[in-house]
Amino acid sequence: MDTLTCTDPQHLARRVLAALDLTELADAVDGERIDRLCRAACGDTGTVAAVCIPAHWLTRARAALHSLGATNVALATVVNFPDGQDSPDTVVRDTAAAIAAGADEIDLVFPWRALIAGNERIGHDLVAAGKAACGAARLKVILESGALHSHALIRRASEVALAAGADFLKTSTGRLPAGASPDAAAVMLEVLAEHGGGAGLKVSGGVRSLDQAAIYFDLADRRMGPDWASPERFRIGASRLLDDVRTTLAATRN
Repeated sequence: MDTLTCTDPQHLARRVLAALDLTELADAVDGERIDRLCRAACGDTGTVAAVCIPAHWLTRARAALHSLGATNVALATVVNFPDGQDSPDTVVRDTAAAIAAGADEIDLVFPWRALIAGNERIGHDLVAAGKAACGAARLKVILESGALHSHALIRRASEVALAAGADFLKTSTGRLPAGASPDAAAVMLEVLAEHGGGAGLKVSGGVRSLDQAAIYFDLADRRMGPDWASPERFRIGASRLLDDVRTTLAATRN
């Protein structure tokens, strides 16, 4: 592999922090956990891009972030999650309810099983319905790339999602053993470039270290240019990275 473009630890840590979507989607999550997540999203070294939580906690999270003065942290939630098998009507209903509750971003699971079976129309129609229900909110489409066992399927899922209005392509739900991979991200970046680079990429599932995060930033920098991977177009769903990021950034202040 060529030398990574992200070699300075502090610079990398700042980029990762700004791109982080802190996520808590466990079935047993409670209000105190949501409050802790919102506090973790803020700090002397900077804030994360978003917190991603179950829809029924959006109102509480909005109040918590407001009380912390973190109005720049986006609120995200998931729909058609985690299996990707809800109907368009359910997706529209859940998306509309989440937007009404304060969501700025919707992470929608693409019906990847249907694509594997040869049906592209289901995915297109579901993403288009979700996009219409989003209004001004950002739509991130989760391809579940680890379950798409060829570059051709990852490419086609990416193309279908973008054609239907996706604002971001996201690798994974994090619920399957195979999450994000550099190979899958490279294919998705290629399709994003072919579509003009206006939509973004979210890497999620299995990114556990700054070294791993650097690989994905490097892929984006090389394919899309060094200014592309801003929080508006590049995210990492990896809450476990936050401690390493904060430790690295705090070291520069001491």
